[in-house]
Order: sequence, then C-alpha cells, then structure tokens
Amino acid sequence: MSLVVVNEIKKIREIIREYKKQGKSIALVPTMGCLHNGHKSLMEKAHSIADITVASVFVNPIQFCPGEDYDKYPRTLEADKIVAQEAGVDIIFAPSVNEMYPNLQKFSDLTMVAPPYELTDIMCGKSRVGHFDGVETVVTKLFNIVQPDFACFGMKDIQQLFLIKKMVRDLNFPIEIIPCPLVREESGLALSSRNKYLSDEQKKSALSLSKALFSIRDLYKAGVKETKKLFDTGLTNLDKNVELEYLEFVGYNTFKPVENITETTICALAARVGGVRLIDNIVLEV
Repeated sequence: MSLVVVNEIKKIREIIREYKKQGKSIALVPTMGCLHNGHKSLMEKAHSIADITVASVFVNPIQFCPGEDYDKYPRTLEADKIVAQEAGVDIIFAPSVNEMYPNLQKFSDLTMVAPPYELTDIMCGKSRVGHFDGVETVVTKLFNIVQPDFACFGMKDIQQLFLIKKMVRDLNFPIEIIPCPLVREESGLALSSRNKYLSDEQKKSALSLSKALFSIRDLYKAGVKETKKLFDTGLTNLDKNVELEYLEFVGYNTFKPVENITETTICALAARVGGVRLIDNIVLEV
C-alpha cells in the first residue's frame, strides 16, 4: 500500500470508516512534522501493532505560547513523507489551521480540553502557561477525527505523555496509549525537531543536558536516593552556556515531587541553549 496524504477531515473520516468496516485496527502517531528518527521509531511501533498507521502532521498554533517559535517552526512535509513511508505509515493527515479550527478569530473562543492545574503548574506547564490545554485539545480532536485503537507517544515529552494517558482514562477514550522510548543521537543528545536551530557550538553545550542526567543516574545507581544531592550533581555537569529552566524529580505514576526516591521517579529538565528550548529526562527505576 502506498502512502496517502489527506488534508481534509471529511476525507480521512471516509477512509477510516472503510477500514473499520473491514475490521482493520488503526494506530495514530500525532506529530508536528519535521520528522526525525524519534518520530520514525513511534511510527514503526504503530506499524507493528495495527493494520493501518496514521501519522498526523500539524503545527498546532494553540499549544504555542506568546513569543514562542510557531511562525518559524520547521515545516517539511515533502521530507516528512519519505520518513513516514520508510516507517510503514499508510496515511499522513496534514490539515491546514483553518481545517482544524475553522473561521476561528481568537483562541479564547475555542472549546478547550484542560488538564488539572496541579499537574500543569510544574515542569513545562509552569513556564508555558496554557501549553497543555492546547496539546490536549488538539489530541482530543485528532482522536475524534481518526478514531484510533492505539496512539503512540514518545517518552521525551514525558509530562505530555502522563497528561494524555490521564485524559484518556478520565474521558473514557477507547484508545490504548503506547509509550515509546526516548531516542538519542549517538552523542547522547535527545532527538528534537528544534535541534536544527542549534549551531555546532551550541550543540556542544546542549550535550551537557544528557551528561547532567546521566551523572544523576550514575549517582542514583551508586546508592544516593536524596534528590537534593542528585540535583546538585546534575547542576555541576551543565555547561556555562546552558540556561536551566527546571530540573525536577517527580513520581512516575503520580507526577508529584519526590524528595527521597522510594518509587520509580522521573528526572526531567528543560533548558535554553542559544535561545533554543530543549527538554530531556531519564527514569530512575526502583
């Protein structure tokens, strides 16, 4: 089956309806495009678990906060088609903004899906106020449009993954969320579409993000459970050109702050390098 690109909600619903009549299972991989090997791994996983794989390519304006990089975010649909086809994707759903939010004058007019405040007033949600409202709203729309049986999300966006899993439970979506491992470059840098913004020199500084996390992991494996000590170790491994936004420890199943590790814990960070915002995390298993 050759890759099909669909731009209209009506059209993709017709296609999905036919597949459902045939008893085909559907897996969805939501993306904003500018696909890399991290996205490819999600698509390959989707292809392995379902009959039909759909990847959405949509730069969602309502999840960008004022002053962020919506206008310059890379849009590379032709290159994305190649990556998607190699990964076994059957359909790319690439709607316009007007198709997803028709005749919308301002986003405050839009019905939104909002996660609990206590789970967004930490980590990425604290500095990107309203970001996860935009994420959950667009993902809800994609779920309603594509009607997947499975949806694959990467663990690099660990807070997003937690909130999507909770949303699916809370709102009774008949969808299984498949968490997929974070993918790194050989250097250790977490793959991100925003890595394209980095100069060679900035990329060297950005490598200290994973270095800091790996130093925390090593110290934890050596027996240190107090997150204050782990935090201090991570901090000392960050390059001087890294502007740290947060470095936090939260429970894997609760997302509540952890002071002494007695449960599986996420250590996550966000930082800016040359103005480029990057995120990364590791899981400290008990």
